[in-house]
Amino acid sequence: MPIDKIPKVTIPYLHTKKQKGEKIVALTAYDFPTAKIVDEAGADFILVGDSLGMVVLGYKNTIPVTMEEMIHHTKAVVRGAQRSLIVGDMPYFSFHLSVDETVRNASRFLKEAGAQTVKIEGASKKRLRVIESLVEAEIPVLGHVGLTPQSIYHLGQFKVRGKEIAEARKIMQGAKDLENAGVYGVVLECIPMELAKEITQRLAVPTIGIGAGPHCDGQILVFHDLVGYANGYLPKFVKRYADIHGSLSKALDAYAKDVKEGVFPDHAHSYHLKKKEILQQIVKPNGEG
Repeated sequence: MPIDKIPKVTIPYLHTKKQKGEKIVALTAYDFPTAKIVDEAGADFILVGDSLGMVVLGYKNTIPVTMEEMIHHTKAVVRGAQRSLIVGDMPYFSFHLSVDETVRNASRFLKEAGAQTVKIEGASKKRLRVIESLVEAEIPVLGHVGLTPQSIYHLGQFKVRGKEIAEARKIMQGAKDLENAGVYGVVLECIPMELAKEITQRLAVPTIGIGAGPHCDGQILVFHDLVGYANGYLPKFVKRYADIHGSLSKALDAYAKDVKEGVFPDHAHSYHLKKKEILQQIVKPNGEG
């Protein structure tokens, strides 16, 4: 069925998929052409993640990403996607100062950028109060527990969370607290698959795994990791389905070679005057010698 004929994905649709045991497919996207490709591939939702700071803007982590940057990229994604649900990722310090400011920032994703929901990291008591306020303001929220990248300076490094009993219990309780606060789903990042399975079974809302094993209700990966856009380090949980970096490098090397050797552009890739007499008139206006 053509993509424009497929109904727009909604939050109730995601809940129905969990109830039916059907897996939810999710990916990140940060621009118009990528969103269009991901949408046409049938992704149920697209996360405009603050990971754009690292994979698109070149920051060392997600901390520097601003609301203005997130709104800018979310607008582009919304223009490219027709079917997928669009989730805007609340960047660091956009939801830390007050409930009023958080609601105002979250509303920008819906009012200005055109997203349908937002994502917030963490499940502390203060964070839960913020999420409850967002839900009360009719802003759908996707929760996020396990490895929370915005806590990198507190955590010290990106690594699997929940291997020890105390932390595993905290993550499990956090996921349940998020559900009680009104989130429509929870991202489980970099936790043992056994823990993710237990959380998924206990929650009525969908779980979306990234480095959390096969038992989650859905999976999400960073687009650039999945297609091999970069050639650096990849986490264990990433499966690379293409080598875009290699393909692009070969194409650019071939282009540079053709330009240097004068092979490109050739006759076929050039425009031509329809009549040779026109050139004569250009060179010698009004027939003057």
